[in-house]
Amino acid sequence: MNKLIALFILCGFNMLFSQTDAERERTHIVFFETDQYVVLPTEESRLMLFLSEIESLDIEKISIYGFCDDRGSDSYNQLLSQYRANSIKTIFSNNEFDESKITNVDGKGEVLLEVVKENEIAKIRGLNRKVEIRVQPYSPPRTADEINKPKKKEFSEAIKGDIKAGDKFLLENILFKTGYSLLLPESKKTLEKIAETLLEREDIYFTIQGHVCCTQNGRDAMDRQTNKRNLSVTRAKYIYDYLAKKGIDKRRMKYVGMRRKFPLGGDPKFDRRVEILVTYVGEGN
Repeated sequence: MNKLIALFILCGFNMLFSQTDAERERTHIVFFETDQYVVLPTEESRLMLFLSEIESLDIEKISIYGFCDDRGSDSYNQLLSQYRANSIKTIFSNNEFDESKITNVDGKGEVLLEVVKENEIAKIRGLNRKVEIRVQPYSPPRTADEINKPKKKEFSEAIKGDIKAGDKFLLENILFKTGYSLLLPESKKTLEKIAETLLEREDIYFTIQGHVCCTQNGRDAMDRQTNKRNLSVTRAKYIYDYLAKKGIDKRRMKYVGMRRKFPLGGDPKFDRRVEILVTYVGEGN
């Protein structure tokens, strides 16, 4: 009987630890000053580190819960805790996390004070002024076929044929790191191929359009490198500068940030993108 019980316990531990790192729920807590819902710089730095740790996960849902200490009326605490939760959601959105994944943004009001020692009251209240974040990845992780990918036109092949002013092309596999104008490693070979093709077609003039994902009301996202809200512009300029270094005449190119005016749907990473709008095609092609 003892061996049987031990076997059940062992199986339970094996099931517990067989869950991969990518499948485990991630949690984080942001602390606030008394009566405040603006995130302190130190807490925002901690939060940004947490975001960098989870941004590569295939996230199923994000829950954000705000809390207050026991001071203040019930109605005041309820409102303040909601403001705190909302402020964290805004940071997620500004850093290109898909809002549709944020399933709960709830103010939970006050946390009841449990005093162990009288001199610990201030510390306990400080720990109760918080927002709890829970990030749940898909478990088991989804396959590539289960993740909706938008259809793209292959730019390098298309511009070898007949194109005209007004044609727009989504650059295949030009994908950016969340919150940055830095390309993912797998995108660099594609960009090299695009540069080579544009060198062959000197008659094409175009505008590079940068896009971001997941911000509220179509706004631009924050560029984590500069802390400026112009990420769609810096993504377009990254491509512009790269093509210029490869020998593309700057007079043929312009760049512009499109903010989040034209989301594609599907996986958020495909909204962190650039498109090329053909503005002029010379005669004879």
